[in-house]
Amino acid sequence: MTAQRLILASGSAARRSMLSAAGLNFNAVPAAIDEDHLMQQLAGRASHPNIAVYLAEAKALDVSGRSGDALVIGSDQILSTGDDILSKPGSREGAVETLRKLRGRMHMLYSAVALAANEAVIWQTVDTAKLKMRSLSDNDIARYLDAAGEDIFGCVGAYQIEGLGAGLFETVEGDRHTIMGMPLVPLLKELRRREGPSS
Repeated sequence: MTAQRLILASGSAARRSMLSAAGLNFNAVPAAIDEDHLMQQLAGRASHPNIAVYLAEAKALDVSGRSGDALVIGSDQILSTGDDILSKPGSREGAVETLRKLRGRMHMLYSAVALAANEAVIWQTVDTAKLKMRSLSDNDIARYLDAAGEDIFGCVGAYQIEGLGAGLFETVEGDRHTIMGMPLVPLLKELRRREGPSS
């Protein structure tokens, strides 16, 4: 899609899978940034969509700084429940707490993607999804966590919409790729634009 060397500034299996399924040739180089520290700095000073964009740009810029003239994709996602941002649970106990906060409630996912080259951001966008979780009992949560396994401890919201997590919801509004962590369609459109007209 583009002749320029392409790098994904992430170790996320979901994002790697999305790009591979879209037919892109790329290398994955995880960004070395402290996301929690950056989020704390931005909390209360930027909107949740803007925080997602800032983090995506920070990842892209970090990897661009050590990747020459490669085109670097940075992406991040924020889960918002009103004023609060929820982080990845990190453990079963954290996942239980997260799901208790989300059950019976609406939450927003803001997924951002940015492109950087030669240590400068050259494009970015953010997309929004709205999800309402079922009113889960504690037993429902326990059964779900038993079945889902430890992988979801590293997922914001303690779910993967492409797997068992789909059964947690009453309503889902938004693009599937956005929910999975990257607004893929706008990214592909921008990569095609950069390639120019096909011959």
